Parts: sequence; C-alpha cells; structure tokens
Amino acid sequence: MSFSLSKYLNNKRAKIENGLKTVFKNPGDCPKTLWDSMKYSIFAGGKRLRPVLCLAAGEAVGLSETAALRIACSLELIHTYSLIHDDLPALDNDDYRRGRKTNHKVYGEAMAILAGDGLLTLAFQWISDAESYPASFRKNVAQVAHELAWNAGYPGMVGGQVDDVLSERKRPVLSKVYSIHRRKTGALLLASTRLPALLAGVSNVKVKALTDYGKAAGLAFQIVDDILNETADSKQLGKSAGSDRARGKMTYPAAIGLAASKKEVKELTGQAVRALTIFGAKGEPLKALVLHMAERTY
Repeated sequence: MSFSLSKYLNNKRAKIENGLKTVFKNPGDCPKTLWDSMKYSIFAGGKRLRPVLCLAAGEAVGLSETAALRIACSLELIHTYSLIHDDLPALDNDDYRRGRKTNHKVYGEAMAILAGDGLLTLAFQWISDAESYPASFRKNVAQVAHELAWNAGYPGMVGGQVDDVLSERKRPVLSKVYSIHRRKTGALLLASTRLPALLAGVSNVKVKALTDYGKAAGLAFQIVDDILNETADSKQLGKSAGSDRARGKMTYPAAIGLAASKKEVKELTGQAVRALTIFGAKGEPLKALVLHMAERTY
C-alpha cells in the first residue's frame, strides 16, 4: 500500500494540536492578557512543519510518540515566538501572519514582545521536564535541551536573524545568504530531526543521517520560501507577498536568480532523500515530507 502523506499530516497535526492544548491547559499565575496573546499566535494555524518532522524523525529511530511529542511542542513554541518577534515593526513590520492580524496588531507591541518571551521560556520548561519522559531516555534530556538552546540561540536562529537584519539593502552575496538561511530557518528545522535521535540515544550513524537530512531539507525549505515570496500572492502566502524584495532582503533569487534557486532546491531535496537510506521504510514519512516541502505553493 502506498504511503499517503495527506493522511499522515492530518493524523500528526491532530496529535500536535492536542499536545499544544495540553501545554496550554492551565494558565496558573500567568496574567490573562499575556496568556491570551500567547494562545492567539500558537493556535493561529500554520503548517506545524517542525513538530511533524520531529514526530517523523522519532518514528525513524524508534522513539515513543509521547516523548517525541514533548519535543515537537517545544519546537512549535519556539517557532511561534520567533514569528511574533519577526512581525514586529522593528523587524519585518508585518500586519498579517497566517491570514490574520499579527500579534502586535491585536495586543500591542509590548504584549507581543512579552508573549514571545513567554513562549520561548515555556518551551524550555516543557522540554526539560525529565520526569515526563520514559526512564530510559531521561539521561539524554539535558543534551537535548542544550542542543535546542544552541539551535534557537545566537549560534543558530537568533544569530541568523541578526545577520538578516544587518544585511538588508546590501548587495546579495550567495555565501552570506546561505549563512543566514542555514541559521535563521535551517537551525530549528535541523533540531526537529536531530533531537529525537539524541533523546533516543541511537547510533552516531543514524544521528548523522538525520543531521544530513535536516540540513538539506531546512535549506531547501527556506529557498522555496524565497521563491514563493517572489512568485506567489498574499492570499496564497497568508502574509505580504513581495516583501523580501521591498525590504532589500538577501535571498537566493536575489543572489542567483529564480531558475538557479529552483535547481538548488532540487539538488538539496535529492541529498535529503539519499540521507534516509539507512532507515528503509521507516524513513518514508521523512522522504514524503521533504518532497512536499520542495513542491509546495504556500
């Protein structure tokens, strides 16, 4: 029977939504406006790509879905915080995200900043709760949390965002675009595939395979984003189309053109698929996901 990506995505996204509802089940002492602001963005829809990749990588290495889901939710919390902050006037100054008003347009800039802070710290509270994992995995929780911090922080996503801001309206240089994309977007996507392997404590060979996959898939994903920002409309994207060019962003199309960018996506996708050979049939969801990422139109 052939693999159905649509059924897989529907199944995993439903589990992720339930997992996130568990995260937000009890506000405790959290101020109501902050709680509402955090929930507004975390439940705004979206592809849930990072947590889905995390669950698929967990399956490939035999990690229990309960354990993988805890990592997956933490990744989505961090991703959502980054979107809230990216949309702020001081950065990308976007009015819409996922087809509706951005967080700061609804709750104000101060609350949007604090909601991002709240989501980021909640992610580490959630992923580092060792007692919530099966006993056999608990010894690896500190390493997983440490690696997530590395990928989300200045060596990874935040550092990539800094370079992205500082590179606006400068002449596009491919090496700089690669560096920005590898960190700003690629680092968290790489974490999505590596962290389940690290928690499961699998062989270095399997960790490397998921590392190679994550690096190639993450870069391909962002190049597709660059292409769509040039070619799709705002309705398709759920945010402003053509914004990269308007702000003078360093992108792959700006550096090497659309045709070469599409060729690069094809090459990277092939690299990602080849990296999965070691997993056999267990790697099928990851293969289908990277092919879908390369062919998406939104």
